[in-house]
Amino acid sequence: MINESNLLSRREAMKRAVLGAGVVAVGAMGASTSAMAAGVSGNPGNLLPPGASTLQELSNRLAKAPRRRDFKTVPMILTSPDQWDSEALNEVLHYAGGPKQVWDNTVLKSPWLNLMRNAMNCQIWSFKHADFFCVSATHGSAHLALYDNYIWNKYLATLTKGKWKANAWLKQPPASATNPADFEDAEGVFSPHDNSIIVLQRRGAVFMACHNEVWELTMGLHKKGINPSKLSHVEMAAEFTNHLIPGVILTPGIVGTLPELELAGFQYAK
Repeated sequence: MINESNLLSRREAMKRAVLGAGVVAVGAMGASTSAMAAGVSGNPGNLLPPGASTLQELSNRLAKAPRRRDFKTVPMILTSPDQWDSEALNEVLHYAGGPKQVWDNTVLKSPWLNLMRNAMNCQIWSFKHADFFCVSATHGSAHLALYDNYIWNKYLATLTKGKWKANAWLKQPPASATNPADFEDAEGVFSPHDNSIIVLQRRGAVFMACHNEVWELTMGLHKKGINPSKLSHVEMAAEFTNHLIPGVILTPGIVGTLPELELAGFQYAK
């Protein structure tokens, strides 16, 4: 059922980066193909704070860790590490810096990106923890923000009845182009005017995807008849998995991965 040679290729990484509109801006700053696939560059295009050497090292390793995005079918329950992004997940679980916080993000229309941004600002500038690591354990409706515009155009615009026709959570607002040295700028890159998945990735945040959410969403689309290519359920689940945005780490299930993160020292936030 699973293509065992389905590691994300460099060519596929570039294609996926183009599909994820926000990451194109990162690529324009000179990120390598592998860095674009991870959503965080190892060059001045990132927004890691000065002194965040441990977080930078993690970002560099995550940029090289493979993402599996060439599935033909996927089963309901994943049973082998080659069915999810196990290398990248292990890098997160073994992060040596800190503090470490994982957000249980479930509601697309909630202020989830704003809360993550506020937590990062407070930890970095108030408590002086440059290596603070923020992770989004994403499921529920918030998971819709982790699909590229191919999936939005083919399925999700119809599912949301046209309320959103593209992934608005990837857009980098004008504030993202302001001077990061001025961290107190009320309309700057670290302000509420700059809540974006891509911007948070550039700051070192990691977004994790949930296989169980992929499975249940595609099951629901099947029941609603939103299936323009007439795919089977296992094929549609594979297509959604293959079109997660660059940088996302696929897990076998977020609810089941949260205990692993907590055992690794991550503080839970909801």
